[in-house]
Amino acid sequence: MARKCALTGRGVQTGNNVSHAHNTTRRRFLPNLQDVSLMSDAMGHAVSMRVCASTIRTIEHNGGLDAYLLGTSNLKLTEEAQKLKRRIRRALAKAA
Repeated sequence: MARKCALTGRGVQTGNNVSHAHNTTRRRFLPNLQDVSLMSDAMGHAVSMRVCASTIRTIEHNGGLDAYLLGTSNLKLTEEAQKLKRRIRRALAKAA
């Protein structure tokens, strides 16, 4: 599995460990990925995916998965998230 958030695309970053003597060695900063099932109100079932903890907080702040995806620009979403956003839009159109 890729170490990448399924919604935002946040992935591994690189940097340095810096000792007291200022010796530098390369290291990797891994994202805090969690396997979660997020409920979609429009589709009526849960969607399981691997997302960052910060993304989970943002989803809760925006009022759920549907509100988060519909309120976020496609430029900030991954391909998988854009497909999910289209499915949610179709489900909302069918319900209306």
